[in-house]
Amino acid sequence: MQNKVITAAFCIVSFAVFVSGQNTSVYSSLEAAKCKTLESNPEEGGSYTGECKGVGRYKLEIIEGDLRQTVNVVDPNGEKFELNLWDHFGGFSSVGQKAEWRIKGKIPVALIFRFNVSENSANPEGQLKTTSYLMVAKLGKEKPCVTDIVKPGKGQNAKARKLADEPSHLCKSIGRTLIATP
Repeated sequence: MQNKVITAAFCIVSFAVFVSGQNTSVYSSLEAAKCKTLESNPEEGGSYTGECKGVGRYKLEIIEGDLRQTVNVVDPNGEKFELNLWDHFGGFSSVGQKAEWRIKGKIPVALIFRFNVSENSANPEGQLKTTSYLMVAKLGKEKPCVTDIVKPGKGQNAKARKLADEPSHLCKSIGRTLIATP
């Protein structure tokens, strides 16, 4: 009987440690109406820079020019890191409405957000095709950077979270075409 109680207690403690070690998600808005406008110029195709609240004293800058958007990560010390989304995709683009922050304990360790890109191939009606990728960026001791790009498909969100939670991925090379599929 005593062995069963000890075994049960061990299992409960092990499960609690396992669950507490899993990353969780916290969301923040990337909608222009909920972000602070830092710069806006409607002339010549328009440009915009907005600062959006993040998690754990991180902020995100949304930058738009020539109908293309990109994101900068601003760390808790105020240092800015460019994710260079324009260099990964050249077409017209827009960032999704929210950011998913992957949290370990109380510390943000990764960022996931939707990135909608107009592709070169047109559909039968002659309109550009828009592809909605999930961008994964690692945060922490190293310079924040895009580590994974997940194509649309069944399981896209779960795949992005799995990649975000894995211990280490190298920064994606600019212009690299290797994209994770769900």
